[in-house]
Amino acid sequence: MTDLKDILHQDEEMNQEDLLRYLEGNATPEERFAIEKQMADSDFLNDAVEGLQDFQDKKKLQQYAAQLNIQLRKQTAKEKKRKLKRGIKDQNWVLISIVTILLLCILAYQVIRMFYANR
Repeated sequence: MTDLKDILHQDEEMNQEDLLRYLEGNATPEERFAIEKQMADSDFLNDAVEGLQDFQDKKKLQQYAAQLNIQLRKQTAKEKKRKLKRGIKDQNWVLISIVTILLLCILAYQVIRMFYANR
């Protein structure tokens, strides 16, 4: 998965500025049509636009988006750090377990080989 830099990530066809212009009512008819077409194709984008339209002060949308982006970065950094920390510990125990099982298998093979060699 790519790093999450923005809630409204940069797409090939639309970015955060286009969406904010749409919500503020400053988008051209072509931009409005393109955004509405993408909203029809994407449930996530549709939900985002519906949620953002509920804000009373349209001029504060950029501040809200910036705050959400900061919180998103903090949350994903915590999750990433926790996963890395957990992954390293798990790998050590897995490695120790594999080596122990291999040593037990080799020891069992040698014991069986000695037992049948003496007969």
